[in-house]
Amino acid sequence: MHVIDVPDVHPEGLMTITADEPDLEPTFDTPDPDPRVGGAFSFDVVKPLVALVVPVVAVTAALAVGAIMLLALGTNPLRGYAALFDGAFGGWDALADTAIKAMPLLLVGVGICIAFRTGVINIGGEGQIIAGALLSTTVALIIPNTPRILLVPIVLMVGAIGGAAWGAIPGALKAYAGVNEILSTIMMNIIAAQLLSFLLQDLLIEKGVGAIRIQQTERVDPNSHLPILPGGTRLHLGVIVAILVAVLGFVLLFRSAIGMRLRSVGHNPAASKYAGMAVKRSIVQAMAFSGACAGVAGAILVFGSESHRLIGEGGSTAFTQNAGFNGIVAALFGSLHPIATIPASFIFGGLLTGGIQLQRELQVPAALIVALNGVVVVFVVSSLKLRGRINRWVEQREHARSAGIQRKDVV
Repeated sequence: MHVIDVPDVHPEGLMTITADEPDLEPTFDTPDPDPRVGGAFSFDVVKPLVALVVPVVAVTAALAVGAIMLLALGTNPLRGYAALFDGAFGGWDALADTAIKAMPLLLVGVGICIAFRTGVINIGGEGQIIAGALLSTTVALIIPNTPRILLVPIVLMVGAIGGAAWGAIPGALKAYAGVNEILSTIMMNIIAAQLLSFLLQDLLIEKGVGAIRIQQTERVDPNSHLPILPGGTRLHLGVIVAILVAVLGFVLLFRSAIGMRLRSVGHNPAASKYAGMAVKRSIVQAMAFSGACAGVAGAILVFGSESHRLIGEGGSTAFTQNAGFNGIVAALFGSLHPIATIPASFIFGGLLTGGIQLQRELQVPAALIVALNGVVVVFVVSSLKLRGRINRWVEQREHARSAGIQRKDVV
């Protein structure tokens, strides 16, 4: 039997026609999938492993550098990291505090996943948190005595609207005026911080506090307070809301037509435009979605706090706790996947919460904790390039082996 090679290979596999059976339909020989590639697992198997292992190795390396810093200060790194772990995960109260600290990181991180996958770099989480907090607090002060079942969803939705509006501005500037979104979002952070300071100096400041004027609003209506979850800890509804937002972010990105369009624009804007997609509108939508997530975080920081008021004393950073920037790292640690950002945020929240216990236990300067977090950020961000190189190498090996299988079948 003689095999005739057909030049135009069918997309489903190699098409062969047998000369001594002319009446039979052409057959398509598709190579059986092989989970191994040249002694290594296939790309589909290796990619999630790389996404998990590389960030963990990066954090481990960062902690090793932190151990050297602790040794330089004459302290015991093992004792310090034991205190860090105990402060972050040592009991229900510690776990609740870590979850509360991780909540704004998760919300900002989900927004970062949406923006980055659309090809837009959103550095404006800080300003979007402030915008959501300002608008939601103002609405809560305007409509007091509203039933709790209505007021809590209202303040959360208003916070999302405030953050979305603040995020859509640099999105529109990039889409329609070509303004670099990194610069515009950073500038919007500064504007939001100054707006917060201005409003808390007069218009929103608490009245009747004597000669001392503290930059804080009046205590919001009790009906707007986020309910405390059962268990006797400080854990409140905001943590559940953050997880739900992460799930919605996953559905938006990977289970909806809008998400498909956003990811297509992020992957190849020119091809998306050629296919008839509204690229400019998609950029604005991505920034609005991203800002909305951060705006919800701002609302929860107000209505889930123990003071139940917006406090600007100490600057905007004292209110946001740098969640707008730390959320970026959490999203990168989670491979820009909303669901993977949940544990990533919890880990970084643990570093922040446990760092306080480490400082108290070893009596080291607070600057060391900031430096340790910075080292973790540097290592995690730097690991992205290594992760990409490993993925590309495995993918090239898989393509080369697949081509070899097809050539062997032809012969």
